[in-house]
Amino acid sequence: MTDSPTIVKGTNDKPVASESLARFFESADGVDGQLFIGYPIIGGIEGKHPIDAVYVSPTQGVVVFDLVEGLDVSGYQDRQDDAATRLKSRLLGYKELVRRRDLAVAIHTVTYAPAANLRQQDDSDYLVANTETLASALSELAWQPASVEVYERTLSAIQNISTIRRARSARKIENEGSRGAKLQRLEAAIATLDNLQGKAVIETVEGVQRIRGLAGSGKTIVLALKAAYLHAQHPSWRIAVTFNTRSLKGHLIRLINLFTIEATGEEPDWANLRVVNAWGARGGATREGIYYDFCVENGTEYFDYISAKSAFGRVNAFKGACRTALETVPEPKQTYDAILVDEAQDLPPEFLRLCRLILREPRRLVYAYDELQNLSNSSLPSATEIFGITAAGEPEVSFKETPYDLGARRDIILSKCYRNSRPVLVTAHALGFGIYRTPTRQNEKTGLVQMFDEADLWEEIGYHVKDGALEDGRAVTLERTAETSPAFLETHSPIEDIVQFHVFGSAREQAEWVASQIQVNLTSDELRPDDLVVVNPDPLTTNKAGVGMIRKLLFDRGIASHIAGVDTAADVFFRPELEKSVTFSGIHRAKGNEAAMVYVVNAHESYDAPRSLATIRNRLFTAITRSKAWVRVVGVGEDMERLKTEFEATRDANFELRFRYPTEGERNRLQVVHRDVSPEQAKVVQKHEKELSSLVRDLRDRRFLAGDLDDTVLAELRALLEQEDE
Repeated sequence: MTDSPTIVKGTNDKPVASESLARFFESADGVDGQLFIGYPIIGGIEGKHPIDAVYVSPTQGVVVFDLVEGLDVSGYQDRQDDAATRLKSRLLGYKELVRRRDLAVAIHTVTYAPAANLRQQDDSDYLVANTETLASALSELAWQPASVEVYERTLSAIQNISTIRRARSARKIENEGSRGAKLQRLEAAIATLDNLQGKAVIETVEGVQRIRGLAGSGKTIVLALKAAYLHAQHPSWRIAVTFNTRSLKGHLIRLINLFTIEATGEEPDWANLRVVNAWGARGGATREGIYYDFCVENGTEYFDYISAKSAFGRVNAFKGACRTALETVPEPKQTYDAILVDEAQDLPPEFLRLCRLILREPRRLVYAYDELQNLSNSSLPSATEIFGITAAGEPEVSFKETPYDLGARRDIILSKCYRNSRPVLVTAHALGFGIYRTPTRQNEKTGLVQMFDEADLWEEIGYHVKDGALEDGRAVTLERTAETSPAFLETHSPIEDIVQFHVFGSAREQAEWVASQIQVNLTSDELRPDDLVVVNPDPLTTNKAGVGMIRKLLFDRGIASHIAGVDTAADVFFRPELEKSVTFSGIHRAKGNEAAMVYVVNAHESYDAPRSLATIRNRLFTAITRSKAWVRVVGVGEDMERLKTEFEATRDANFELRFRYPTEGERNRLQVVHRDVSPEQAKVVQKHEKELSSLVRDLRDRRFLAGDLDDTVLAELRALLEQEDE
């Protein structure tokens, strides 16, 4: 417990009274516990009932606040009774808070009207207070006998935002030692959000808020629940939830629907709470998106993918489309009260700027991203670069907290990982960054493929410096602790079973092994088809040679399969309506989804590449981190053997990251050498490579001499090559 209360600042329709209450607790002396503003929301026969504020105290129990804007407090007795009854009914659902038939914690009620000129209330059962009398009113409240244990359990019950992480349906388990049984216990252990995630759901600021975290830290869940929470508190607001990966749409709708029903007893009003694609296209409500709607509502030219690719290139297609829309319509119609963006790392900054411009004041924009999952190897720029500066030279958007935030964070970092175990996550990082990679190119001084520019980001995402220092040129050893990688995620099975790398002599051998393992998963391990995902990291080969042989072998075994977004609608990933249909996916469709057992096939293609190596390694990182229990990384030939060697070095280091932190110059060189290269750029490079090869061959064979070449051109070429080597 702390010496001052923790304030979790949500939102409601009583902003003045809420801020006054928060400031009272912020400055109160000798007050402990937690104050929740705008939470919880409790459903009942008559519909949802948002509670204005709740204070949970180790000495006073639970205090439910009825907040009043203005001077009129009439009807406060009925409002206090209703709120207290609803909250008591909710808490009675927790067996650990019940003694015989009664609640073990005291519930008090106070009507707080900061602006009212109140006379002394005669009825002590219905306390009413203003700014001057609130301290006196609270001093009258007591909980006898107070219990630290019951207080902590009560706090946990109120903080328990949702249980939406539980499995879609009950499992039929016959063997308690099977993978299915282990998965069932694992899912039960992570069925609720932790306190930091719950706080992130409720915390609301006026303006822009960002959420950062690792894969599996709950960003998508927090974003979905935050959208549902805002919708429940403000049903008249027009809210949009948008994203990059179309197969994520069904998952988001499910999360939002479950939370809203769980909290309020009602389904969302989907007319006001929209789950829409970022890009969108013609074809009705199911295909509309933020950018498409922007163009239609503001009467400007719309680019579909084909026309945008032709005009701006494949890599910059959506960037160019959004930029053109912004240049054409600098002051668009404001059509939303809040927009929440998932997977922002895979969307251009221009799209975030477009989202902010179509918001009504105070422009509530929430965007979530993971710097390590960017599949184009270009991280999001700073807020100033994205949103610009004002006429006065100040940033349009800042993540520095203001006095008005009252503790609500504008920049939320989710450091705890609830999907990937420590061995899986550290393996993914080691391979993604090339921590234990052996240099393969001339003049390569390090095997590193990429590195954060800001060293302290390692600690922000949950790593601890075990030895050395996160400083340029210094050796460092990083480890994950039980605080950020819960131990139960890796104790369900031996580590050698949790993550495995397998090398095969041919694609046929790889396919036969994967197919036979999937058959065992479904027939003996008590896993379901939607517990399995086969990911091919190369997005260009998935629909052809990448997975065709494995699918044919499964078909021969009587096991159906589908490629997400190819054999299904773009918004569909799993197909639970089919009895045994295993999901195959390219890396883009896989993002945002997860499964208990993940097979990463053709991983050898991720070992090395003449260009875009950081992007290719990021795909491998993303594929591995789809796993919430077991992962099998498989491939063919020598490159797979080398990749397995990197994994073995990670394992032998006890799943710690040990490396020398590169200097600024070395980091800049990594960004140049391993940068993402578009197909158009690759053609230019290949053309010049052939020309240079021809030149070198002719010089070697003395068809002509270097002295025959122009001295100025030679000097410039020599200077450029020396600059590259620095």
